[in-house]
Formats: sequence, structure tokens, C-alpha cells
Amino acid sequence: MIMFKKFLLLLLVIIALPFIAGLFVDKNYSVTTQITIDKPVAEVFDYVKYLKNQDQYSVWAQMDPDMQKNYRGIDGMVGFVAGWASDKEEVGVGEQEIVRIDEGKRIDYELRFYKPFESTDFAYMETQAISANQTRVTWGFGGHLDYPMNLMFLFIDFEGMITNDLNQGLQQLKTIVEAQ
Repeated sequence: MIMFKKFLLLLLVIIALPFIAGLFVDKNYSVTTQITIDKPVAEVFDYVKYLKNQDQYSVWAQMDPDMQKNYRGIDGMVGFVAGWASDKEEVGVGEQEIVRIDEGKRIDYELRFYKPFESTDFAYMETQAISANQTRVTWGFGGHLDYPMNLMFLFIDFEGMITNDLNQGLQQLKTIVEAQ
């Protein structure tokens, strides 16, 4: 009987430990990647400011070719919203809104995920002239996972996965813009 109680206590500690650790795990994440594109900053910015163009280079936009898309507003302007809905869990349902534009320099987005879980995150794209014919593009993404969802950070390299997707997207963006 004493052995059984010790076993139950040990089992309880093993189960509770990750949840206790989750109280101390960071709830925020942030990723920033960049690439140099051999085109003038005006040309690069004029391409990335249109949210619909992300369909051509964003890994996430290409995960489900059959996803349903909807749009509200004028693309390339503050307030434009691009929505998506997919039966694939890794794509889910959500929308992205242009919330701020600093013409020729930066676009800020708010991403609202509805399925498979609810979350509001932020992203931005920034362009900076390196020379007359070279532009540095920075793509940033960040957000917040409430407890106990933040436990995923213990088991999954969330920031590494996002970094890989953003880098792949920037590589595709470079190919597209330099070919124009």
C-alpha cells in the first residue's frame, strides 16, 4: 500500500511538473529575418506593400492551394484585410490586416487566427536602401501564447520553424522581384 501511494505521488509530480514549468516559460515570441534584393527600394516596397502579393512568396499562403480567400478594402492601403479559410489544420482560418504604412519603409500587419486556435499576432516588412540598386528587406513576426499553450515552447522550436518559413518566403520574394 505504501509503495502504491509513492507510485501515485511520483506519477502526480511527473504530470504536474510541465504545468508548473509552464508558469515560468516565456509567453512571447519574436522572429526577425532579412535578405538583400538587387533592386531599388522603391520597386521592392511597391511590391511588398500589396498583401495579395504574399500569395506568390509566403510559405503559409502556399500551404493549401484550395484555401478560400476573401478581401476587404483597397490592397496596399491601411485597413485592407486578407482572410483565409482552410480545412488543413496547419493553415486554419484567419485574417491579416494592414494596420500601418510608412511609405517606402515599413508595413505593419495584425494577424488574427481563429482556427485551430485563437490568437492575435503582429508582423511587419521593412525595406531599407543599401545602395541605389540594393534593398534590405526585413520580415518580422511575433506574438503571444497564453498559459498553458506556451508549454509548446518547451517541446517545439516555434521560433526556429517560423524563421525557416520567413527565410524561405524572403528567398522566393528575392527571386520574384529580381526577375521583374
